[in-house]
Amino acid sequence: STLLYHFINAQFIGEASYCDTYVTDPRFLLGLIIFITGFILNRVADGQLICLRKGYHDSDYQIPKGCSFFSISCPNYLGEIIEWFGWALMSWSLAGLVWFLFVCATHIPRARHNHKWYQKQFDEYPPRRTALIPFIY
Repeated sequence: STLLYHFINAQFIGEASYCDTYVTDPRFLLGLIIFITGFILNRVADGQLICLRKGYHDSDYQIPKGCSFFSISCPNYLGEIIEWFGWALMSWSLAGLVWFLFVCATHIPRARHNHKWYQKQFDEYPPRRTALIPFIY
C-alpha cells in the first residue's frame, strides 16, 4: 500500500500545474521553512539515538538525553510530523495532506507506546517528559 501511495503521490506532484511564481508563494515558503525545521529536529534526534548505542551491547538500553530529548520522548517522530506538515503546505495538495495525516496516525500512537515503554523500563525516567508534544502529550 505504501508503494501504491508513493506512486500516486509522485504522479500527482509530477502532473500538478503550479504557476511559475509558486516558489515565492507564502504557502510554499512557509512550508519549506517548516519542512527544514522538522528535518533538522528529526536528524538531530536520530543522531542522539544512534550515539546511545556506541560502545554498548545491542541489548543495553539507556534513557535518551540531550537537547531534543529534554521534554519529550520521541523528538524524531515530532520532527517527522513537522516535516510532512511542511510538505503538505508546500505542495498544497490532497496527496500532501493525506500523507501528513498518515504520518500522524502512525507516529502519535507509536510515540505514546515508546513513552510508556521508557517509563516502565526505567524507574528514573524523567517524570515531566511527555511523549510527543512538549508539556502537553
